[in-house]
Amino acid sequence: MDEQKQIKCAQRGDSQAMAQLLQSHYSFLMKYLIKMTMNPALAEDIAQETMLRCIEKIKLYNGKSKFSSWLITLATRIYIDQMRRKQVEKQWKDQEQALRQTEWQLKHQLEAWTDAVQALSRLSYEWRLPILLKHYYGYTQDEIAEIMDIPPGTVKSRIYHGLQQLRKELTTDEKE
Repeated sequence: MDEQKQIKCAQRGDSQAMAQLLQSHYSFLMKYLIKMTMNPALAEDIAQETMLRCIEKIKLYNGKSKFSSWLITLATRIYIDQMRRKQVEKQWKDQEQALRQTEWQLKHQLEAWTDAVQALSRLSYEWRLPILLKHYYGYTQDEIAEIMDIPPGTVKSRIYHGLQQLRKELTTDEKE
């Protein structure tokens, strides 16, 4: 069954079609979430929340974007909501431990852990998300604005300032 048929069946309440749809997108979503959160445990929590939200809101999916983009939008908004509620990111020690664990997991899953990803992990999520969506996943600034529910100008600004910070981080790392 192709994806569009699975979506239609899932929207009509077919739990088998919904399960197949979620299973086929889970790996893609997890890879995105690990890069987005830089914390595998948090990524897993958000993936589960995203799957639940998808089940609840599948009837709202209108097909204007790819299903995977819709899932990324749900996951990103869940993450942003969590960050807003907390108001402060995890302390440096927790972040460093999560980064080491993420680096270890990615290396053992044969995913690349580059200096750029390391520098990206040091950015606050407001700058990291638009850069990740633009440069790793190829979304346009307008699509990112929609995913993050912020104005396109804010996306452009965050990408610009985030890249400036990345350049500074990478230049600093080269000097060491």
